[in-house]
Amino acid sequence: MFIRTIPRSEAQGQVAQMYQEIEQRVGYFPNWVQAFSLRPEVWRGWDALVAAIRPNLSARTYELATLAAARALRSTYCSMAHGRVLAEKVFDPATVTAIMQDADALPLEPRERALMAFAERIVLSPERITAAEVDELRSHGFEDAEIFDVAAAASARCFFAKLLDALGVQADARFHELDRALRDSLTVGRPIADHRDCGVETLVA
Repeated sequence: MFIRTIPRSEAQGQVAQMYQEIEQRVGYFPNWVQAFSLRPEVWRGWDALVAAIRPNLSARTYELATLAAARALRSTYCSMAHGRVLAEKVFDPATVTAIMQDADALPLEPRERALMAFAERIVLSPERITAAEVDELRSHGFEDAEIFDVAAAASARCFFAKLLDALGVQADARFHELDRALRDSLTVGRPIADHRDCGVETLVA
């Protein structure tokens, strides 16, 4: 990490409370939380934003939209975290690897391909999105509220991924445990932290 943060041994007040809350939630101490140690109120805002967006989409839709945004952002961290969720809870490692590689034979519905393309467009060139592209989502059965939700998920990912990359936060060493082909496909930006650096581990929201 490029900035000095507050280690667990020195955490007090709001920072200590944040550390404890997240460690209890995910089962270990995530590195990204320490990145927020200088401004724990910003993490509270991020946590509230995700909590407001995520329930409006199915887990599969949320994770696909987020993975598409993370890939376009070249965020290894977010790609690893959300790719892992998809590989373990929705598909399998080979399928997620194929998704990351844009393979032709994918078990995705046309509407899912459309939402991933839209999420990627939001990251890469939102100023060029047209009404026709939104109409295409409608043609796949998306209601306007769902289109908002996909846009919100992709846009929110820009904040989190860019913040972590700006501060030099690497995907945690435990991601080395993933299937090798999947891990390689999800490494789209910064490398994963070395095994020797696994004293601080990470999980993306």
